[in-house]
Amino acid sequence: MTTRLACVVFDADQPRMVADFWARLLGWTVTLDRPGEVDVAAPDAAGPDLALTFLPASRAKSGKNRIHLDVASRSTDHQRMQVDRALALGARPVDIGQGEVPWMVLADPEGNEFCVLEPREEYVDTGAVAAIVVDTFDPQRLAQFWSTASGWPISRGGPPVTGLRSPTGLGSWLEFVQTEEVKQGRNRLHLDVAAFPADDPTAEVNRLRAAGASTIEPAGAEPGLPLADPEANEFCLLSTADDGAAL
Repeated sequence: MTTRLACVVFDADQPRMVADFWARLLGWTVTLDRPGEVDVAAPDAAGPDLALTFLPASRAKSGKNRIHLDVASRSTDHQRMQVDRALALGARPVDIGQGEVPWMVLADPEGNEFCVLEPREEYVDTGAVAAIVVDTFDPQRLAQFWSTASGWPISRGGPPVTGLRSPTGLGSWLEFVQTEEVKQGRNRLHLDVAAFPADDPTAEVNRLRAAGASTIEPAGAEPGLPLADPEANEFCLLSTADDGAAL
């Protein structure tokens, strides 16, 4: 039994507006548009089985996000084009202490940080999103947990970055980058996993707990965020029948 990585979820003040930004930047399409949720996914059915989901936010963004996306580029010219496109769509440059680096750090229209990377060999076949990046105190420990939760093996190991990749070889990396910054409050972005049809959701919750997950107490939890990984990053276990419904 295992669960699969289903989506990256953005809490958004204006979900449709932010979804439109990411769809246009990545060349993806809006696959679901309803008042409580907007989903964006790659248009190619043979591409990555991973969506971006935008939900109404219950609180304002505060501080740097603990999860962000890295956007891939094929050449230095393509990198400049991606940056120009992002700026034209409403992004802005931000300084998070990165210094002189070959990638560009931007923020989307609601301030969610992301990077437009220079061309890198390891991302030539990822599609538009090179990596989903998670800040962590212990990259190897958290990568091991998320390998269990996602079904993705650890394909690149060792500090300061540990990376997972889908066994299909399609889509983005899931990377864990070492940081000393302390998590504060609820994450503006989080990951969701989904159970497979033949699996018992209760058994899957118990399996995730055994791997290091914890249940968020009802008094402190918000709807749809019942679990946390070993570093207190919130996540959902979704039903297979409806990936938008958390168990």
